[in-house]
Amino acid sequence: MPVVNFRKTDFLPAQEQGSALQKKLIITVDGPAASGKGTLAKKLADRLGYAYLDTGALYRAVAMATLEIGGDPGYMQDVAPALDIICRNLTPELLSNPSLRTPEVSQAASKVAAHPQVRQALLQYQRDFAHKPPGLVGGAVLDGRDIGTVVCPDADIKFFITASVEERAKRRYAELCDARTDMTFETVLDDLKTRDQRDATRAVAPTLAAEDAYILDTTGLNPAETLEEAISIIRARFLSETNDNGGAQPANGKPTATAV
Repeated sequence: MPVVNFRKTDFLPAQEQGSALQKKLIITVDGPAASGKGTLAKKLADRLGYAYLDTGALYRAVAMATLEIGGDPGYMQDVAPALDIICRNLTPELLSNPSLRTPEVSQAASKVAAHPQVRQALLQYQRDFAHKPPGLVGGAVLDGRDIGTVVCPDADIKFFITASVEERAKRRYAELCDARTDMTFETVLDDLKTRDQRDATRAVAPTLAAEDAYILDTTGLNPAETLEEAISIIRARFLSETNDNGGAQPANGKPTATAV
């Protein structure tokens, strides 16, 4: 059984006596755009002292490189040279580039991510990060759209974060309105609906919740409340594994969390 490397204030009762970390804990956070998965994943990593990877940044980097060389992200022959460049130059600095967050790159990333060759080329990097996170840490938190289903199906804890499309559009619009005076709420809403449809119906690694994922609806939650919901689920999960109380597992066996 994996031991959670919580900070002192977060130790589970069963771990107070201390025991050596048996393996690196892997936490996955999946969900659609603007659901709050990235915010939650970063806060979880910080709270637990784990390494964090925004896997969407990998696809954004490929998308941005494709656009920069004048390619069409919908055509693999245009994406291939950009993919080769990114795979040879993957660095934390590249993945944290603010230019990856523009609406144009976001839309291009959704198209790039639909190519099986792209997903396959980036798969091992994500798995290596999850199983061998950088630094002296107890585990890794990865967010994306297929982390719990494809990248790390063996993850210790899986979350799927969702929210109404209207709430997600409101959040994304608030992020973009200061930088884009031509952006309207209706445009953002339509873009999200289009991206949701593309991501959910693509043939390879569509966006969906893993069977054993804990589903959190953040429509009525702020980031701090969402974090506490997730922490409480982690606590209950590991308490259930040490005392067989059942923890957060409902009677039907499907992990859920009613966060409304």
